[in-house]
Amino acid sequence: MKTKTLATPIAAVIATIIALAACSTTGTPSASADPQPTLGRAWNPNAEGYGTVAPANVNNGGDPTGDIWDITWSSWGGEQAIGTGTSYAIPPGAISVAQSVKQPATIVAYNLGNCDGQLMYQAAKWYFPGYGESFNPAGHYNICTGDYVDGI
Repeated sequence: MKTKTLATPIAAVIATIIALAACSTTGTPSASADPQPTLGRAWNPNAEGYGTVAPANVNNGGDPTGDIWDITWSSWGGEQAIGTGTSYAIPPGAISVAQSVKQPATIVAYNLGNCDGQLMYQAAKWYFPGYGESFNPAGHYNICTGDYVDGI
């Protein structure tokens, strides 16, 4: 005599009921929250972190001083976003990038605005407080258009 197992059909019915109940209690999807700005947009095939929200690593795809990693953002979404990480700095008195050393760095993303309909920080710079440096917004690349901006 053959016996039928009801466990599989019953489990399927229970799963369906749970899924239907979840749909009926959640109702219509709520409006999504305001979109978070990205860090510019990907502008170079070797660059990393651009075009993403609060990236952990940003790399310009060139020499070591254009790379900051292990970024912890203390703010994101306001006029400026500020984070800390590690990058290569050229120490005072050094004459070449080859002499750069790993140092704690502060990254600032700024010039929040829309670029081709996308909310983004259109500029980012990092500096080395351990060498007495501070944030200076002047002289940066617009990471929306790729143009160099002399002023702020």
